[in-house]
Parts: sequence; C-alpha cells; structure tokens
Amino acid sequence: MYLNHIIEAVGNTPLVKLNKVTDGIKGTILAKVEYFNPGNSVKDRMAIKMVEDAEKAGLLKPGGTIIEGTSGNTGMGLALVAIAKGYKCIFVMSDKQSKEKQDILRAVGAEVVVCPVDVAPEDPRSYYSVARRLSQETPNSFYPNQYDNLSNAASHYETTGPEIWNSTDGQITHLAAGVGTGGTICGTAKYLKERNPGIVTVGLDTYGSVFKKYKETGIFDENEIYSYKTEGIGEDILPKNVDFDLIDQFIKVTDQDAALMTRRLAKEEGLFVGWSCGSAVHGALEYAKEHLKEADTMVIILPDHGTRYLGKVYNDDWMREQGWL
Repeated sequence: MYLNHIIEAVGNTPLVKLNKVTDGIKGTILAKVEYFNPGNSVKDRMAIKMVEDAEKAGLLKPGGTIIEGTSGNTGMGLALVAIAKGYKCIFVMSDKQSKEKQDILRAVGAEVVVCPVDVAPEDPRSYYSVARRLSQETPNSFYPNQYDNLSNAASHYETTGPEIWNSTDGQITHLAAGVGTGGTICGTAKYLKERNPGIVTVGLDTYGSVFKKYKETGIFDENEIYSYKTEGIGEDILPKNVDFDLIDQFIKVTDQDAALMTRRLAKEEGLFVGWSCGSAVHGALEYAKEHLKEADTMVIILPDHGTRYLGKVYNDDWMREQGWL
C-alpha cells in the first residue's frame, strides 16, 4: 500500500502516556502527539479542510494563490496542500515568530512576508491586515482566515475528536489544549461532548491574551493585551472558531513555565515538542493536581515539533538571556 501524496498521511497521530512530568498526579495523562503529521503540526488537519471546502465553494480555482496570516504551522500545512494541488502560497507572519518557521515555509516554496508584532490587529501593518490586503490585491487568490473560517473547527470535529474517542475507548474524562484560533480545542470538544457531555474541557491561555477574562466576565479587556513570547496560543482578538461554551475553564501559563516544561518533555518523556506544547502540559497538570481522580483520563493535545524552536526554547544562550535558566 502507498499514499498518492504526502497529505494523505495527515491524521491518526498516536496517543502517548506521560510518565515522568506527571509525578504525584492522579489519573492517566495522555498526550495526542500531533508532530506525527507530515507538516509536523496539528494545523495540517485544518489546512486540508479549509482548502477542500474552498474548492467546493468555488473560492479557490486552479492555479490560484493561497494567502494566509500564520504563526508558521498553518502555513506549513497549507504549503503541503498547495504542492499536492498545484497552488501558490504567500504567508504573512509577525516578526515574533522564529526564523526557523520562516525558513521552513520558504523551503516548501512559499513567499513569506514579515510584519511587526507590536501593533494593534486593525493597524494596516499587522499581519492580519497585510494578509487581507494582499488577498484583495492578488487575482485568483484565496484568504483562508483560519481565525474565523469554521472549516478549521470542523476538521477537528471530523478527525481529532473521533481519534481521541476511539483511542481511549470512550474513557476520556478531560480534554486540555492551548487556545489560539480555537479550532483545535473547540472542534475536538464538540465531538467529545456530544459523545459524553460530562467531559471537561480545559483551555490553556497565556498572559497577554484576552481569552480567560472574556470567558469569566464576558468583558473584552484591552488592558489584558500586552506582548508575550510564547508562539501559537493566546490572542488579542476573539476568533469565530473560539466557542466559549465548549471550553469549561481557562488556565493562564507564563512564557517561562511554558518554556521550561517544553524542555522537560524533551528530556524526561522523549517528546521533542514545540513551545505551546509546554504551555498545554504545564497548565493541564496544574488543573490535574487539583481536580483529577484516580479513575480519570486526561488527553492533552501537543500541537507541534521542537525543530521550530531551536533558536529559542532549545537554545541555552537564548534561555539565559530571558533569565529562565
């Protein structure tokens, strides 16, 4: 048996038990290791769905250009789909993202445009604004807009949720994942809660992001927004893919705690994962210490691979510069 193209390898990623970092915690803690996707991240799933739904709707025509704002992983997924289907790609990133992410996207044939991070989302220089403008200026182009495109969450309802349910034989009691666009956690949670409404969903947020306060108060507080270093989670907007009814509780994790846990996962579990994976595990274990019982099974989604962060989290000099080592 063989695959007709690399994108047919997306999905069916393994569920791996965490053993060392969970010391003293009751219950079973399992990691859904998404770097086994060919683009090394969970975003491969929604990249396929967004493109195929756009083709069906006539929004993306042969020879077209896919233009997206990305922190890197969605771009990689879209680039692989574009190669398989014959599209061009332009990706817009903030200058916060690691150089590795920019280089990887160029390696798979994409054009990369870098924008300043410390500007408001509506500022014409922001990566949201630049991606939108380029899509308006480029003939035969498609702007997936992963934040508000509900094909994002739908991809996880159709794939990630069923995989977790089947891999745990329906024994899952808690789902934990970082929240950025919201598609991964909300699409997965929707499927799982339809099977068992008692499943608890824990969303991991970062300091500098608006999600936790909005969930708890209904207030979009601009004072909550400030620059942070962790890549891929948290937002200064409310994406349409974030369904707050599907996320039972938010926990915030500092950049430092996330970075240190990321390194622990590599050294103690053999999981060479990305920075937001450390956020997800640190926050999920904080929750688990208080709430998990012996019979419970928590699944934590680990979105991407450590190669994206060699110049930052896995670089001792950079970590010392931050004061974290």
